[in-house]
Amino acid sequence: MIATPTAPTVRTVHSPDGTTISYHTIGTGPDILIVPSALNDATDYTALATALAARFTVHTIQRRARTGSGPQGPDYSIATECADLAAVRAATGARYVFGHSYGGLVALETARRDPGIAKLALYEPGVSVHGLFPMDWTAQYRRFLAQGRPFDAFATFAIGTGPAAARRNPRWLMSAILRLAFRGERRAKVLQLLEANLHEHKQVGRLDDSYPNYREVSADVLLMAGGKSGLPHVAPAFDRLTEVLPSSQVHTFPKLDHFGPDHKGPAEVAGTVATFMLS
Repeated sequence: MIATPTAPTVRTVHSPDGTTISYHTIGTGPDILIVPSALNDATDYTALATALAARFTVHTIQRRARTGSGPQGPDYSIATECADLAAVRAATGARYVFGHSYGGLVALETARRDPGIAKLALYEPGVSVHGLFPMDWTAQYRRFLAQGRPFDAFATFAIGTGPAAARRNPRWLMSAILRLAFRGERRAKVLQLLEANLHEHKQVGRLDDSYPNYREVSADVLLMAGGKSGLPHVAPAFDRLTEVLPSSQVHTFPKLDHFGPDHKGPAEVAGTVATFMLS
């Protein structure tokens, strides 16, 4: 009989620059790290972590600017995130990593530098090819944040980076939709992360067309996508990644969208990840 996982334990490490990075641990078995996406934190992956916890010791990283971890800092970059992930991996000994969206980009960049990562599962990683991950929303987004108009900033981001259906919405309508969809603690968390979201996506743009670097990844890689995602950058990124990664495979979840791991299908994603990691 498989034991029911207990509540996560919160632990901390210090990144090389001295910043505190917390992570949530649950379960027993081989160690696996979860790297959350932008506008998310460790608590958004509770269902995914719990589903994996029957077979793995799961460590969900609370990335910079999230509760329990330090700020991004003035010198923030993707290298900062990689150093944070490496610090948690050193503390846990984990050789398996799961990354979602921007967290998938962090995981890929870390795996370039760290051959100790044996297996990498990535759900729609934020890899930009030929400028297909839009960045033209950032100037207006920054202005709205400076003006104290966070929902207009959020709407600008959702329209600028979302699927075609989202891009057809006027900003006032998208802002109204987001106000209805995000309430209470979830709203407070997202609004708190809007500034960090800007800095994180600037790194996505900076790394546009850097995918040839992933020839350096020695880990076996599982690339996952939602069949209902509709994000224009995903298919071209997967095409390029499967060309350059030394060892990769692709899995599509027909009924899921970009939010499969955190909201729409964590149990389904966990099952696929577990099979890959243990094969």
